Amino acid sequence: MDSVVLAQTGDIPPLTPEILLLFVIIGVALVLFVIEPVPIDIVAVGVLVSLIVLEPWTGVDPETGVSGFASPATLTVLAMFVISEGIRRTGLINIIGNEIAERYGSSQYKQLLAVLGLSGGTAGFINNTPVVAVMIPMVNTLSERTGISPSKLLIPVSYAAMLGGMLTLIGTSTNILASDLSARLIGRPFSMFEFTQLGVLVLVTGVVYLATVGRLLIPERIKMGEELIEEFGMAEYLTEVVVAEDSHLVGKTVDQSFAELDVDADVIQLIRDEQAFTEPLARKEIRPGDILVLRTDQDSILTFIETEGLDLAPDAPVTDDTLRAEQAGMEPDAEQRLVEIVVSPGASILGGTLESLSFRDQYDATVLALRRGGEVIHARMDERKLRGGDTLLVQASERTIKRLANDRDFIVAQELTLPDFRYERIPVALAIIAAVVGLAALEILPILVSSLAGIVAMVATGCVKPEEVYASVDWSVIFLLAGLIPLGVAMERTGAAEWLAAVILVAATGLSAPLVLGLFYLFTALITNVVSNNASAVLMIPVAVEAASEIGADPFVFILAVTFGASTAMLTPIGYQTNLMVYGPGGYKFTDFMRVGAPLQLLLAVVTTAGLVLIWGV
Repeated sequence: MDSVVLAQTGDIPPLTPEILLLFVIIGVALVLFVIEPVPIDIVAVGVLVSLIVLEPWTGVDPETGVSGFASPATLTVLAMFVISEGIRRTGLINIIGNEIAERYGSSQYKQLLAVLGLSGGTAGFINNTPVVAVMIPMVNTLSERTGISPSKLLIPVSYAAMLGGMLTLIGTSTNILASDLSARLIGRPFSMFEFTQLGVLVLVTGVVYLATVGRLLIPERIKMGEELIEEFGMAEYLTEVVVAEDSHLVGKTVDQSFAELDVDADVIQLIRDEQAFTEPLARKEIRPGDILVLRTDQDSILTFIETEGLDLAPDAPVTDDTLRAEQAGMEPDAEQRLVEIVVSPGASILGGTLESLSFRDQYDATVLALRRGGEVIHARMDERKLRGGDTLLVQASERTIKRLANDRDFIVAQELTLPDFRYERIPVALAIIAAVVGLAALEILPILVSSLAGIVAMVATGCVKPEEVYASVDWSVIFLLAGLIPLGVAMERTGAAEWLAAVILVAATGLSAPLVLGLFYLFTALITNVVSNNASAVLMIPVAVEAASEIGADPFVFILAVTFGASTAMLTPIGYQTNLMVYGPGGYKFTDFMRVGAPLQLLLAVVTTAGLVLIWGV
């Protein structure tokens, strides 16, 4: 069939009211996925509710609607989050990262190959989000040693993790979801290493590209040698002032003083008798002669000087060293320093503001600036809604930084290791994941059963503590999967999948089967750059199965094409969560991903399609 040129298979089926209504639901959902007025998992639940309420037209009854929560795909993904957490808690990836920093820290090319190998190789067995979370500080450490901008490494880390997820069934949630859809539609789920051969080909292609052409296309957005103060453009926003004898602030606490003023400003540090005080500062009483280090703009500082009895301090400009507060008798983990904190894509705080979250009081940390991609925001930061990938420049104590590093809502970009990793559990955790994979690969147990057993084993052996189990799960992904699975059912029952397949085949008249296969891959890869990879798989797999059936091709190969396409969101930072994670720390512009990813996307379209035809045929 792969050499046959397709003829028009017939007329397009009529567009029924049921199909039209479903397309309206899908269209609204896609718009909401892109503009994100609410999190995408909430949108998915809204889709689920709409399908159930409109059952006479969608064919989705309440039992079918909530079946996504009991789906093997959903429960397997949930289990893999916990198993990945067990590996992360052992510190294994950090040990490997340290080894890379020691061995290859002197060579830009070797460190690029090393981080690509680590990111891509581990993502096939561990959820790629914690892999990239660990590698961000590792890359910053490498950059400090070699003077190479982290911008040169972070996009490759994200892309390699994305491609590495295609090595095994458990590499991504999309693979598991696609396997479940394949089992339901054609009675053939994926085995553990079903597409490993093609996954290796795709990963090697990506690594070769990123190590050659790609590295030349990646811009150097973060300049090495700059202090964080300079990197975030803080020179104009940090000022030292002296409190005069007749100042209105004398006798008031820091909190009281600034509550009465309608200015965008924070007290970062209070210096009294050559002793520096930092957070918590809210209850600190201001005295004459105190030196205040303020984060504010020029207009606000003029207001302070004119109305509040403050004078500009004659000292040198504020630097990183100025803000590294060390007091006599201070405990080591109470010393203050500057650090970059990245907001995780699945964080529970998304949509909140620093003010509504009471960030300063909750963490005893002061946010000096916010970087969103290549844009650095200084003014009215407290009013900005936080997004995944936002990078906060924070002044905090070592104690607070450790706390933030242990919080799944944040990624600390300058920390490579933490003291509380369970290094002694590394052999146990590796044995557990090997057992989970092995039992499923040998078909002794279904992957659902072996992965759930893996949770029990991780907790029983102390790799994951009981209280960490629920925190380790990205519940937004779970609800996204559960909400979207009924959409695939509606696509089949309403005839929407058959209608779309007919439209595509009429448009593709005269094309060979391999070209149609390639178009399905490419179209899926394009839409997954603006919507969730799981959403694109749910939408396209039923259509791909119908199209393959119409032309007499193997539907399983078309399912694989969609599955691979859904995991190659190379063109935008919002297409995949690992892209968002490196967006801020790399200082990238939105267009940088298109610049580097577009040639790779086209290259992978050719390689993947050719690989599918050669390995499975069509």
